[in-house]
Amino acid sequence: MFEKRIDEELSLRLLEKHHANALFQLVDVNRERLQRWFPWVETTREPADSEKFIQGALQGFIDGTSLNCGIWYRKKLAGVVGPHSIREMNNNAEIGYWLGQEAEGNGVITRSCTAIIDYLVEERGINRIEARCVLANDRSRLVMERLGMQREGLLRQWLKHDHGYEDVYIYAVLAGEWRERRGRG
Repeated sequence: MFEKRIDEELSLRLLEKHHANALFQLVDVNRERLQRWFPWVETTREPADSEKFIQGALQGFIDGTSLNCGIWYRKKLAGVVGPHSIREMNNNAEIGYWLGQEAEGNGVITRSCTAIIDYLVEERGINRIEARCVLANDRSRLVMERLGMQREGLLRQWLKHDHGYEDVYIYAVLAGEWRERRGRG
């Protein structure tokens, strides 16, 4: 299984079935905040829904098409990060992330995404890493910019919510840019 210790207070671990209840509780406590950005929150109504997500994530890990990791911050599950789509044919991946409010403001997402991008570039040989965010999600947009991602465009009405469609920005960083930024170029 995948595990990456980032520092003394932060680590990433592949989500497993026994994490389903803790994951559901984290979503539930942060439901109001998360549902603004993520349509899947509406269908996460009980721990079994989180278990189903984890089962899919584990299958994606086995298949090599995704790597959804739990973020453990100060020994507590604090969020999820990882590539939810790895496309080896074109050597690219799309990462996503979310964090419970309790852990916000400590650089947790930026450090977690940095570790994931390092893994994708250095261990998986991925050339292009993408991320998307709803236009109004300034915090997420700033994370992408801190990671050195370039805004490449706007996808009109790309995300469907119960309240309608939302435009999203698409950001990306290339492996060469990432290595240069990390002093490995």
